[in-house]
Amino acid sequence: MLYSIVGTDFPDSLEKRMAARPAHVERLQRLIADGRLILAGPNPAIDSPDPGAAGFTGSLIVAEFDSLEQAQDWADQDPYVQQSVYQSVEVKPFHKALP
Repeated sequence: MLYSIVGTDFPDSLEKRMAARPAHVERLQRLIADGRLILAGPNPAIDSPDPGAAGFTGSLIVAEFDSLEQAQDWADQDPYVQQSVYQSVEVKPFHKALP
């Protein structure tokens, strides 16, 4: 089943985010290799694909897991959680209706 993982950043966490990014992306690459990642990306803090110093307010990941518990466990181990980039993370079942 698919699950959405929505992380919300702590204010002023851009430096921590950039430091943890390589490990975060490595985990996403493993989901890609397993054919389980549908989409992933950050939420810019301003209306721009490259927010620069404004940074990001969070991220969205949609991926396939065997259960909600497995998705939550995966999210809890994310480097952005471990390095205090994310202030909160919400994991929910997701049903892709379109396209």
